[in-house]
Amino acid sequence: RAVLLPHCSRKYMDSRCKATFDPEIPSYFCNHCSEDCLINKATRLAQSKGYDVYILPGGSCIPKLLKRHHYEGIVGVACGEEIKLGGDVLRRLGLVAQAVPLIKNGCANTVFSLETLEKIL
Repeated sequence: RAVLLPHCSRKYMDSRCKATFDPEIPSYFCNHCSEDCLINKATRLAQSKGYDVYILPGGSCIPKLLKRHHYEGIVGVACGEEIKLGGDVLRRLGLVAQAVPLIKNGCANTVFSLETLEKIL
């Protein structure tokens, strides 16, 4: 099982964010640099429940990710456009998926409900 989080929900979108980026996947990986960062909280929550966590720049990264890693189910957090894109990809691959929509959009400083994510997990 995997959780796909949007990189635009990181507290910092600059060098203050210590997440590392792996272009081979492509994903950021949270290094827990800021306790009040939504991505940090979501990453800790998902990992505590046994999920792999990927922080993606966009839904177009999903096919490359799934060529390297195989999952039976995916939970994705994203804006409406990315939910549609990611959902289309996952349906074509026959994967079960659930989505948590952003409650504040904008490609930076976006927000989602941690409580909704926790209920789904």
